[in-house]
Amino acid sequence: MRWVGRSLLSVVPVVVGVVLCVFFLLRIVPGDPAAMILGERATTASIEALRHRLGLDLPLAQQLSDWLVGVFTRGDVGTSLVTSQPVLGLVGSRAGLTALLVLLSVVFTVLIVVPLALLAATHKDGVLDHLVRIVPTVGMAMPAFWVGLILILLFGVQLRWLPVGGVGTGPGEPLRSLVLPALTVALGMAPPLVRALREQLVEVLDADFVVTLRAARLPSWRVQAHVLRNAAVPTVSLLGLNVAYLIGGTLVVEKVFALNGLGALLFSSISSRDFPVVQGIALVLALAVVGVSLLTDGLVALLDPRVRTA
Repeated sequence: MRWVGRSLLSVVPVVVGVVLCVFFLLRIVPGDPAAMILGERATTASIEALRHRLGLDLPLAQQLSDWLVGVFTRGDVGTSLVTSQPVLGLVGSRAGLTALLVLLSVVFTVLIVVPLALLAATHKDGVLDHLVRIVPTVGMAMPAFWVGLILILLFGVQLRWLPVGGVGTGPGEPLRSLVLPALTVALGMAPPLVRALREQLVEVLDADFVVTLRAARLPSWRVQAHVLRNAAVPTVSLLGLNVAYLIGGTLVVEKVFALNGLGALLFSSISSRDFPVVQGIALVLALAVVGVSLLTDGLVALLDPRVRTA
């Protein structure tokens, strides 16, 4: 409980720092939301009247304090300047799709990384080991949008197994629609994780306890389970960092596959200078990244008793 308390306390300055940076950076970028809403033919008087109605003419300190008071007292992150809809409603309508994409990407990543790393480690310096080390490295050099287009051409256009864009509404269609985007993300995340887990597996396979387990005639799958647990700690930490980066970096994949997730909403809100929506998305993403970091630390503590002892 002390560890949980310290971790939660460390969350506060991170989230506050992210919110403050986004708040001030948005207002440094050129562009007036009122002018963009009214269009090019709007008069100066109408622009000033809209700025006053939206509160954009207030001092920055007052705008920040009003927003923070609304967040911490009412749980209200504001209203969209463009659509006049509550920001929480807009974010909530898109967050589920992005969360499902991230979760499916992590599942595919684990399904790719663990077998390949085990195959390479158990055939150290052999042909399979070299193939596993070389092929993922080549894949890591490929841009995500290019990999996504290749997967669309192969599985969507040629084989017609999976949808090539958007999200279907039929039974199981939303999940089928996310297979190609999630696979695109997983192929980009897997290479460094394969290399990291392979190095740890090679080191653990030479440990004395593995020789003892084999001498005790344990089944190979049980030996591999013990080896994976001992070798997984650095890889779990690296996976947590990749997932945290992925949460805020799904824009390219969502654009390629025409998904209306948080990335697409963030892009359109930045383009229209919709300050409250961008601030709300930044707050949600910051909390999600911090949550993933805490979950990663917890998994590491479960896997390695030395971390709990420390």
